Amino acid sequence: MPSTTHPPFPDDVPTHPLLIIDYQLIKAGDAAEINRLWEAGTKLGFWYLKNHEADDEVNGMFEMGAETMALPLEEKMKYEQGDSGISFGYKAAGANAVDATGQKDSVEFINVAKDDALAWPKQARRAYPSAVNARMESTIAPFVRKSLEVNMTLLNVFNDKLGLPAGTLAKKHPMEEFSGSEARCIRSPPNPHIGQKQTLGSHTDFGSLSFLHNRLGGLQVLVPGAETWQYIRPIPGHAVCNLGDAMAIFSGGILRSNMHRVVPPPGAQAYHERWSLVFFSRPGDNVKLHALTDASPMIAEAVNQHPEKNFNPDSTASEWFARRIRNQRINNRKGPETWMASRGTEQIEA
Repeated sequence: MPSTTHPPFPDDVPTHPLLIIDYQLIKAGDAAEINRLWEAGTKLGFWYLKNHEADDEVNGMFEMGAETMALPLEEKMKYEQGDSGISFGYKAAGANAVDATGQKDSVEFINVAKDDALAWPKQARRAYPSAVNARMESTIAPFVRKSLEVNMTLLNVFNDKLGLPAGTLAKKHPMEEFSGSEARCIRSPPNPHIGQKQTLGSHTDFGSLSFLHNRLGGLQVLVPGAETWQYIRPIPGHAVCNLGDAMAIFSGGILRSNMHRVVPPPGAQAYHERWSLVFFSRPGDNVKLHALTDASPMIAEAVNQHPEKNFNPDSTASEWFARRIRNQRINNRKGPETWMASRGTEQIEA
């Protein structure tokens, strides 16, 4: 299992404070906490989540990640995600660009489809390395189920605050439909000498809601109106949640899918491996991405106020996802235009 002991996050680097949301209060329907979650979702789209009750599942997933990354590279590459726009499987370091210059990333990760975790022992989407299969029933499926529960609880709050009919967003994320929803475990090697050089390029998330667990720094956000990136300080036992492109589009821009990136951890933490774990909730593959103006007067008004923004990208969730994945791949790179073709709602928000 990745080490749980490491140097503290330094106090002399710029950080951005996030609202801390109590998941238990959200589940209990606490009005004040629901309003704070709404504030977080509409202002930055990032927040801490405490009391999520997923710590045991998270620890098991970090163990699975370490066991998988310890396999020989030749073995892991048998399950590489490829260049066609499919995310599930193994991604080797250097397979993706981090910016328009074509600089390569330095992280490796394993992505396990929600559909495969829930279908096990049947194969729904693809095969995985032996270390993943050995943990599918005992570790991965419980983490996926817990993450789906947490994320849908939060999405239901946004559903109601947006004035949508009950269950509207849940219907965009049907459990039985294939989707891009996936669990990802990421390993970044120690990088003490590259400063602020990106290890994972700046981006908005592709889907609806991300449930992230970090033990070292490195995550940074670009706050609207700011010119410099700021770290998000990791807090033990707290997840970091953020909204993705689908929610920005569904809400007509009321909810924010914010730019973020990963750089080496600051200070002495840079001398340690950085592990992170995330579950991405994404709409069903065949769900059309468009502002839900017909279902919510609030969303209709938001779209009417910004006629210059395109909240109807004429894309299904799977098409949006595949385009972004495919154009990040180094093997598909033709020039800076390839990177630009991988962009998300930051172009709408510009």
